[in-house]
Amino acid sequence: MAHEPLHILIVDDDERLRVLLTRYLNEQGFVVEGAATIAEAEAGVLLAKFDLVVLDLMLPDGDGLDFCRKLRSRGITVPVIMLTARGDDVDRIVGLEIGADDYLAKPYNPRELLARIRAVLRRRAPAEPVAESKGVQRFGPFSLDRDRRLLMRDGDVVKLTTGEFVMLSVLAEHARVAMPRERLMSIVHGAGEEATLRSIDVTISRLRRIIEPDPRNPRLIQTVWGQGYVFVPDGLD
Repeated sequence: MAHEPLHILIVDDDERLRVLLTRYLNEQGFVVEGAATIAEAEAGVLLAKFDLVVLDLMLPDGDGLDFCRKLRSRGITVPVIMLTARGDDVDRIVGLEIGADDYLAKPYNPRELLARIRAVLRRRAPAEPVAESKGVQRFGPFSLDRDRRLLMRDGDVVKLTTGEFVMLSVLAEHARVAMPRERLMSIVHGAGEEATLRSIDVTISRLRRIIEPDPRNPRLIQTVWGQGYVFVPDGLD
């Protein structure tokens, strides 16, 4: 049975670029819609179900970082790939901190964007909770279901970005084993994707704010100084 095509929203005020990307991604089997402003994008995200948003950082009516932050504050976890012509590491770090799943500097090859889109979609979590599967790992009040790509807390779904879910899954799979940041970067982002060690620290920091009772004194995701991070599943016991 054929799968439903995935829907992508491109938010960029450059009409020529939107048309080019729409045509290219349509040829790759995606259904694509465009928005030139944050207002148009917000209406699209709230009224339609998109599988991914490609979001320019600088838009006529606001900042893409603020829009991404607004989405996450509303509990909207649609994957977001940010685009920028500024190429500033600060923007990249802030974008990751507020919940963006990836970051691409302009100018870029459409094939690179396609590779990023596919990589993020491979890591995405399902939008709706489903029945628990056999591959469930429990720690404290949490249940991590890798097969269904869900994190539950006392039966309720915990909203995670795709990057957060993949990071937690990797750490949990290697419980009590110190994972170097370089290895985490390779596993989570893939050898062909641009990433930095700082992006690993940012994702860990976000996860701690979600699952740790006291993020400043983490018990589940602990720092191994000079090495990386280790997941301690009984840290809350």
